[in-house]
Amino acid sequence: MKIRGIKRGQTIELLEQINSIPDGAEIIVDLEVFVINETKQSLTDEERLIKLNQLFGAWKEQPELIEIFAKIDGNRHAYRGRMIDTINNQDNS
Repeated sequence: MKIRGIKRGQTIELLEQINSIPDGAEIIVDLEVFVINETKQSLTDEERLIKLNQLFGAWKEQPELIEIFAKIDGNRHAYRGRMIDTINNQDNS
């Protein structure tokens, strides 16, 4: 579930209603910051390489990914038969 909010001091004000979560429930928040009105600066080749090197191996030591990719591969190569259009031989005159 993704919900936008605005940080005000130590409080995050949600911009949407979330009635599906009861009051007092413990939640985990994964923050993704969006900065408004900031001009993007292009990265140098060296800065890009540093960011790429930080990403390399991010999925290392996650054995469940092997199972997930095996299922995806199996679904991609599964034979599901051929669709055949039926022909109605009734005379419509």
